[in-house]
Amino acid sequence: MDDWKTFDIANPSEEHAMIREMVRDFVREEVEPQALAHDRDEKFNLELFRQLGEYGLLGITIPEQYGGAGMDVTAAAIVNEELSYSDPGFCLAYLAHAQLTVNNLAVNGSDEQKARYLPGLCSGELIGCMAMSEPDYGTDALGMTTTATLNDDGNWSINGRKMWITNGVIDDEGTPADIVWLYARTGTDDRGRPEISTFIIEKGMEGYKSGQKIIDKLGMRASNTSELVFEDCIVPPENLVGELGNSIRHMMRNLELERISLAAQAVGISRRCLADMTRYAGEREAFGQPIREFGQMQRHIGESWAEYRAMRAYLYETCRVTSLASGGHRLDSDGVKLFATTAAKNIADRAIQVMGGYGYVGEYVVERLWRDAKLLEIGGGTLESHQKNITRDLAKNPEPIEE
Repeated sequence: MDDWKTFDIANPSEEHAMIREMVRDFVREEVEPQALAHDRDEKFNLELFRQLGEYGLLGITIPEQYGGAGMDVTAAAIVNEELSYSDPGFCLAYLAHAQLTVNNLAVNGSDEQKARYLPGLCSGELIGCMAMSEPDYGTDALGMTTTATLNDDGNWSINGRKMWITNGVIDDEGTPADIVWLYARTGTDDRGRPEISTFIIEKGMEGYKSGQKIIDKLGMRASNTSELVFEDCIVPPENLVGELGNSIRHMMRNLELERISLAAQAVGISRRCLADMTRYAGEREAFGQPIREFGQMQRHIGESWAEYRAMRAYLYETCRVTSLASGGHRLDSDGVKLFATTAAKNIADRAIQVMGGYGYVGEYVVERLWRDAKLLEIGGGTLESHQKNITRDLAKNPEPIEE
């Protein structure tokens, strides 16, 4: 009965440990050598991204019958953590594809939709994105103005613009994503609230095109961010996902996985920053001794270690109890992202401080991780939205405080 003493919450099974080792090797050999250049050039490494499909990572949570690995939330977190240790921008493209598009489709799509799209998405032949935010609406998803109108011939006509879409374009020529998981308004319910429905948009559909590519971003420059434009975009009825007006359920359930994955990116960023600042503090000397001997440096390293270990434990405990199919863990998916993302930014900041001028330049990585970390406080729900959700959830049910 002593198994609990040796249980590793971050690698709860041999299969999880193997996934971590495989991705860590891939990161060291393939991701790390290209990370700095692709950040500088604001280029998405499409060729390297497709290699993730060869390893089964693009469908990490997808049933094997569709070309996926059939694993769980913990496995998804492991991949996001390990990729972000080296290149969070590249990892963000992975998250937008594997969690926001592919997992969404696997959980909410029809059998026909899954059979039609998932094999190509899992292999990397198709690149996917999720389109929810708009130029004037982000956190306020119910305020979206993109509309889908049912035509007399049974097809849908979609009009609107989506903004800040990761993987919205896949190259410098503005080639739009192959598959878009799109949210649009299809009506108003009896209480006057907007009804949101989900549609699968395919590259080549009439009226679907890419808009501006967003350049000169603070961070996450190795992933493409763009606007998508829908002008009388004709979508056949079989591309409607689930029931009409039922997409808030899709959206909220998948947001849990997104927030956990973003927290996992924070863990990867923190681990790399901690490793680099600790190594540097042992090598750099001042006044005849390594700078790790100075109390100021010890505070930066000590606090970073404690925060890293706390976020890691919180992340993988949240993974353990979260179901891909049912959701229902908003309290902790919000909580772990709220804590981990801000802690990661602070740890990256401390790493720069420890490394001084070397930390301030791109060659030494932590400068890039500091810039990348900021997006984690915004994307997938802002810090303010998490604070609101946690407060409301605890007001409705304070029992988790006493568990």
